[in-house]
Amino acid sequence: MPFDYEAKANARHKQQTALRIGIVGFGTFGQFLAKRLISQGHKVIATSRGDYFELAQSLGVHFFQDADDFAEEHPEVVILASSILSTEAVLNGLPVQRLKRSTLFVDVLSVKEFPKRLFLAKLPAQMDILCTHPMFGPDSGSGSWNNLNFMYEKVRIGAGANRRKRVDAFLQFFEREGCKMVEMSCEEHDRQAASTQFITHTVGRVLGAMELQATPIDTRGFKSLLDLVSNTTNDSFELYYGLFMYNQNATEELERLGYAFDAVKKQLLARLHELARKQIGFDAASASSKRKNGVHTNGSNGSGSTTGMPEVADAVASTFVDQPDETAVH
Repeated sequence: MPFDYEAKANARHKQQTALRIGIVGFGTFGQFLAKRLISQGHKVIATSRGDYFELAQSLGVHFFQDADDFAEEHPEVVILASSILSTEAVLNGLPVQRLKRSTLFVDVLSVKEFPKRLFLAKLPAQMDILCTHPMFGPDSGSGSWNNLNFMYEKVRIGAGANRRKRVDAFLQFFEREGCKMVEMSCEEHDRQAASTQFITHTVGRVLGAMELQATPIDTRGFKSLLDLVSNTTNDSFELYYGLFMYNQNATEELERLGYAFDAVKKQLLARLHELARKQIGFDAASASSKRKNGVHTNGSNGSGSTTGMPEVADAVASTFVDQPDETAVH
């Protein structure tokens, strides 16, 4: 009996908070969201440049090829699920004048300042704006969404209890799925995302360009790198470019990554050169002394034959072999 009561209470809650949601851009991510929205009792319609009629029908989504027909259905919430690069063109092509003036517009892009400014500039002042970033996708969110981050900013919500209730109902969808709700400004999101998400994608793509392969002796650390390559290269380069182009903080982070790589490389080579020079007697004091005494300092004994060079590689190798490996990643 208690179980039956709880089930009925959940059903009533779903019915009371059910929204009519329109998805613009019914690609992989749009379909991903639609499945979960429908599972929680929301009614979903969609429109897209491609023909997804049969696929949408199989998911329980009412699909409209024509954007005017989509707008005439007057969804309470419109989710722009297009790519970063195409978002402005998609919004410009949407007949927003046919929607209700109180419509709630939501974006789900991986960058946030860009859609915030775009919505404020293009949408009528009466329309509500909610900028969001589900920090997961069809791969990382294929199972449970429990503890997965969901960032949002209520950019513009009009006065009235119904409008507040609507945006809360939309956010509760993600909360009920177990997401960790993070309220944050779009500007702060982009600042943090440049040093986390963009750097993650960059490192993954750099390692992917190296064409790393699994081996029989892989450490856990290396397996994690292979997973990183797989996760980042599964996303389109268009997405990666969008993370760079539409986040003004990304250029600085890319430069910092380059400086950091150069610094580590310089440190390695400096140590190697120091060991090699000591082996062939080229420390500063001895070099100065030899110059004063007229002794050759080019690695020869004056007769043209080199001395000490065959032992350099052995000396460098023995230096590293004799020291315990305290920094290996397992």
